[in-house]
Amino acid sequence: MLTAIKGYYQEGKIIMEEDAPVTSKTDVIITFLTEESNKLGKRLPGGLKGKVSLPDDFNEPLDDLKDYM
Repeated sequence: MLTAIKGYYQEGKIIMEEDAPVTSKTDVIITFLTEESNKLGKRLPGGLKGKVSLPDDFNEPLDDLKDYM
């Protein structure tokens, strides 16, 4: 089972915002989200404008799928 729990690192300790859903010794993986990595996840509306285009026949049936239609 994989479970993600939000928390923070402060003064050498990891503080979780909720209790872990396990009661026995369990391996964990800790990922640190730095300010730089947080900025990478933010989307800018219209950020791809002019960089992406669709062909005029985008919604036309594909010849490769004629046998299935």
